[in-house]
Amino acid sequence: MASFPAQPSHSICSRGSVLVPGLASGSRFLTRTNLRASPAANAVAGGMSIGWDQRERINLISAPGNVLVEEDFWSQLDSDLYYWTKPLRPVQWYPGHIAKTEKELKGQLKLMDVVIEVRDARIPLSTSHPQMDAWLGNRKRILVLNREDMISTVDRNAWATYFSKQNIKVIFSNGQLGAGTLKLGRLAKELAASVNVRRREKGLLPRPVRAGIVGYPNVGKSSLVNRLLKRRMCPAAPRPGVTRELKWVRFGKDLELLDSPGILPMRISDQTAAIKLAICDDIGERSYDVADVAAILVQLLVKLPSVGPGPLYNRYKIDPEVIAGKPFIDKLSLQLFNGDSNQGAFRVLSDFRKGKFGWVALERPPR
Repeated sequence: MASFPAQPSHSICSRGSVLVPGLASGSRFLTRTNLRASPAANAVAGGMSIGWDQRERINLISAPGNVLVEEDFWSQLDSDLYYWTKPLRPVQWYPGHIAKTEKELKGQLKLMDVVIEVRDARIPLSTSHPQMDAWLGNRKRILVLNREDMISTVDRNAWATYFSKQNIKVIFSNGQLGAGTLKLGRLAKELAASVNVRRREKGLLPRPVRAGIVGYPNVGKSSLVNRLLKRRMCPAAPRPGVTRELKWVRFGKDLELLDSPGILPMRISDQTAAIKLAICDDIGERSYDVADVAAILVQLLVKLPSVGPGPLYNRYKIDPEVIAGKPFIDKLSLQLFNGDSNQGAFRVLSDFRKGKFGWVALERPPR
């Protein structure tokens, strides 16, 4: 296992307190919280070098007036992720069916009146395909942030405001329970209504609106289609790569939907995004080392203001502030699985995906 590169320390306030994120009413600003007493509050236990086998450095940014701005916190969190992932084997996944799908999808785009792009609400930026804008051009688009039940109201409001400022039509949905699907169907028909206006002007009969559903693997595209149709027309399962072929299905008399397999860039250059894809199960398991990903998840949860060390300790009776990252996974594996680190890592990832530590986004909108 690789170790974290050392990072510069940040401001420590007097009397054993540091600036840490606060949760009150989703405030934009972050408040001060006292640290647990320790021999050296501003040092890393075991030395100044950061490694999987050492306590994570307290790494926060202070703003003027002893206030930590939330945007700075999320920016610093991405910076931490960059250092944590840098020594690891790159996460890459591009099975053959994705290349085939991409080629077929480009051919079908000219038939679509509107495109429905589905992203994971926990990581909307990391599940944004870098070539999607170029493929769609001026074609009408609806953005769906699926799994809205897996993020907090504060997270949802932040993303709603962000996309509203960009004049992007966004719908929050829950493909498992069907929330947002009826609104999605209505909006797709409204955006493409001009199609049949033009057809009537040419003396042609109206036809159903054609909407293509696209997005990364396992973000819930097929589940949305099935919920819209109120029957299981497309294969869906909680793992990437289940849908392998493009499939047109009819929704009533007025709407046709194209369900497509998940698409990924051939090479993921942003490895912080790749780790988030792995944590959220939006990329194939063969593409990453599960123990590395689970160790990073533990350290992410400890830092996140809406989680912190409490839920991890309460669930596993291991203090993540004393042994974070890889040692945490190793100790959990010894307790539950006779030292099998893969099973221990899968347990932590599975618990996160099931909301055992609460529902929380791993990204917030950029400035």
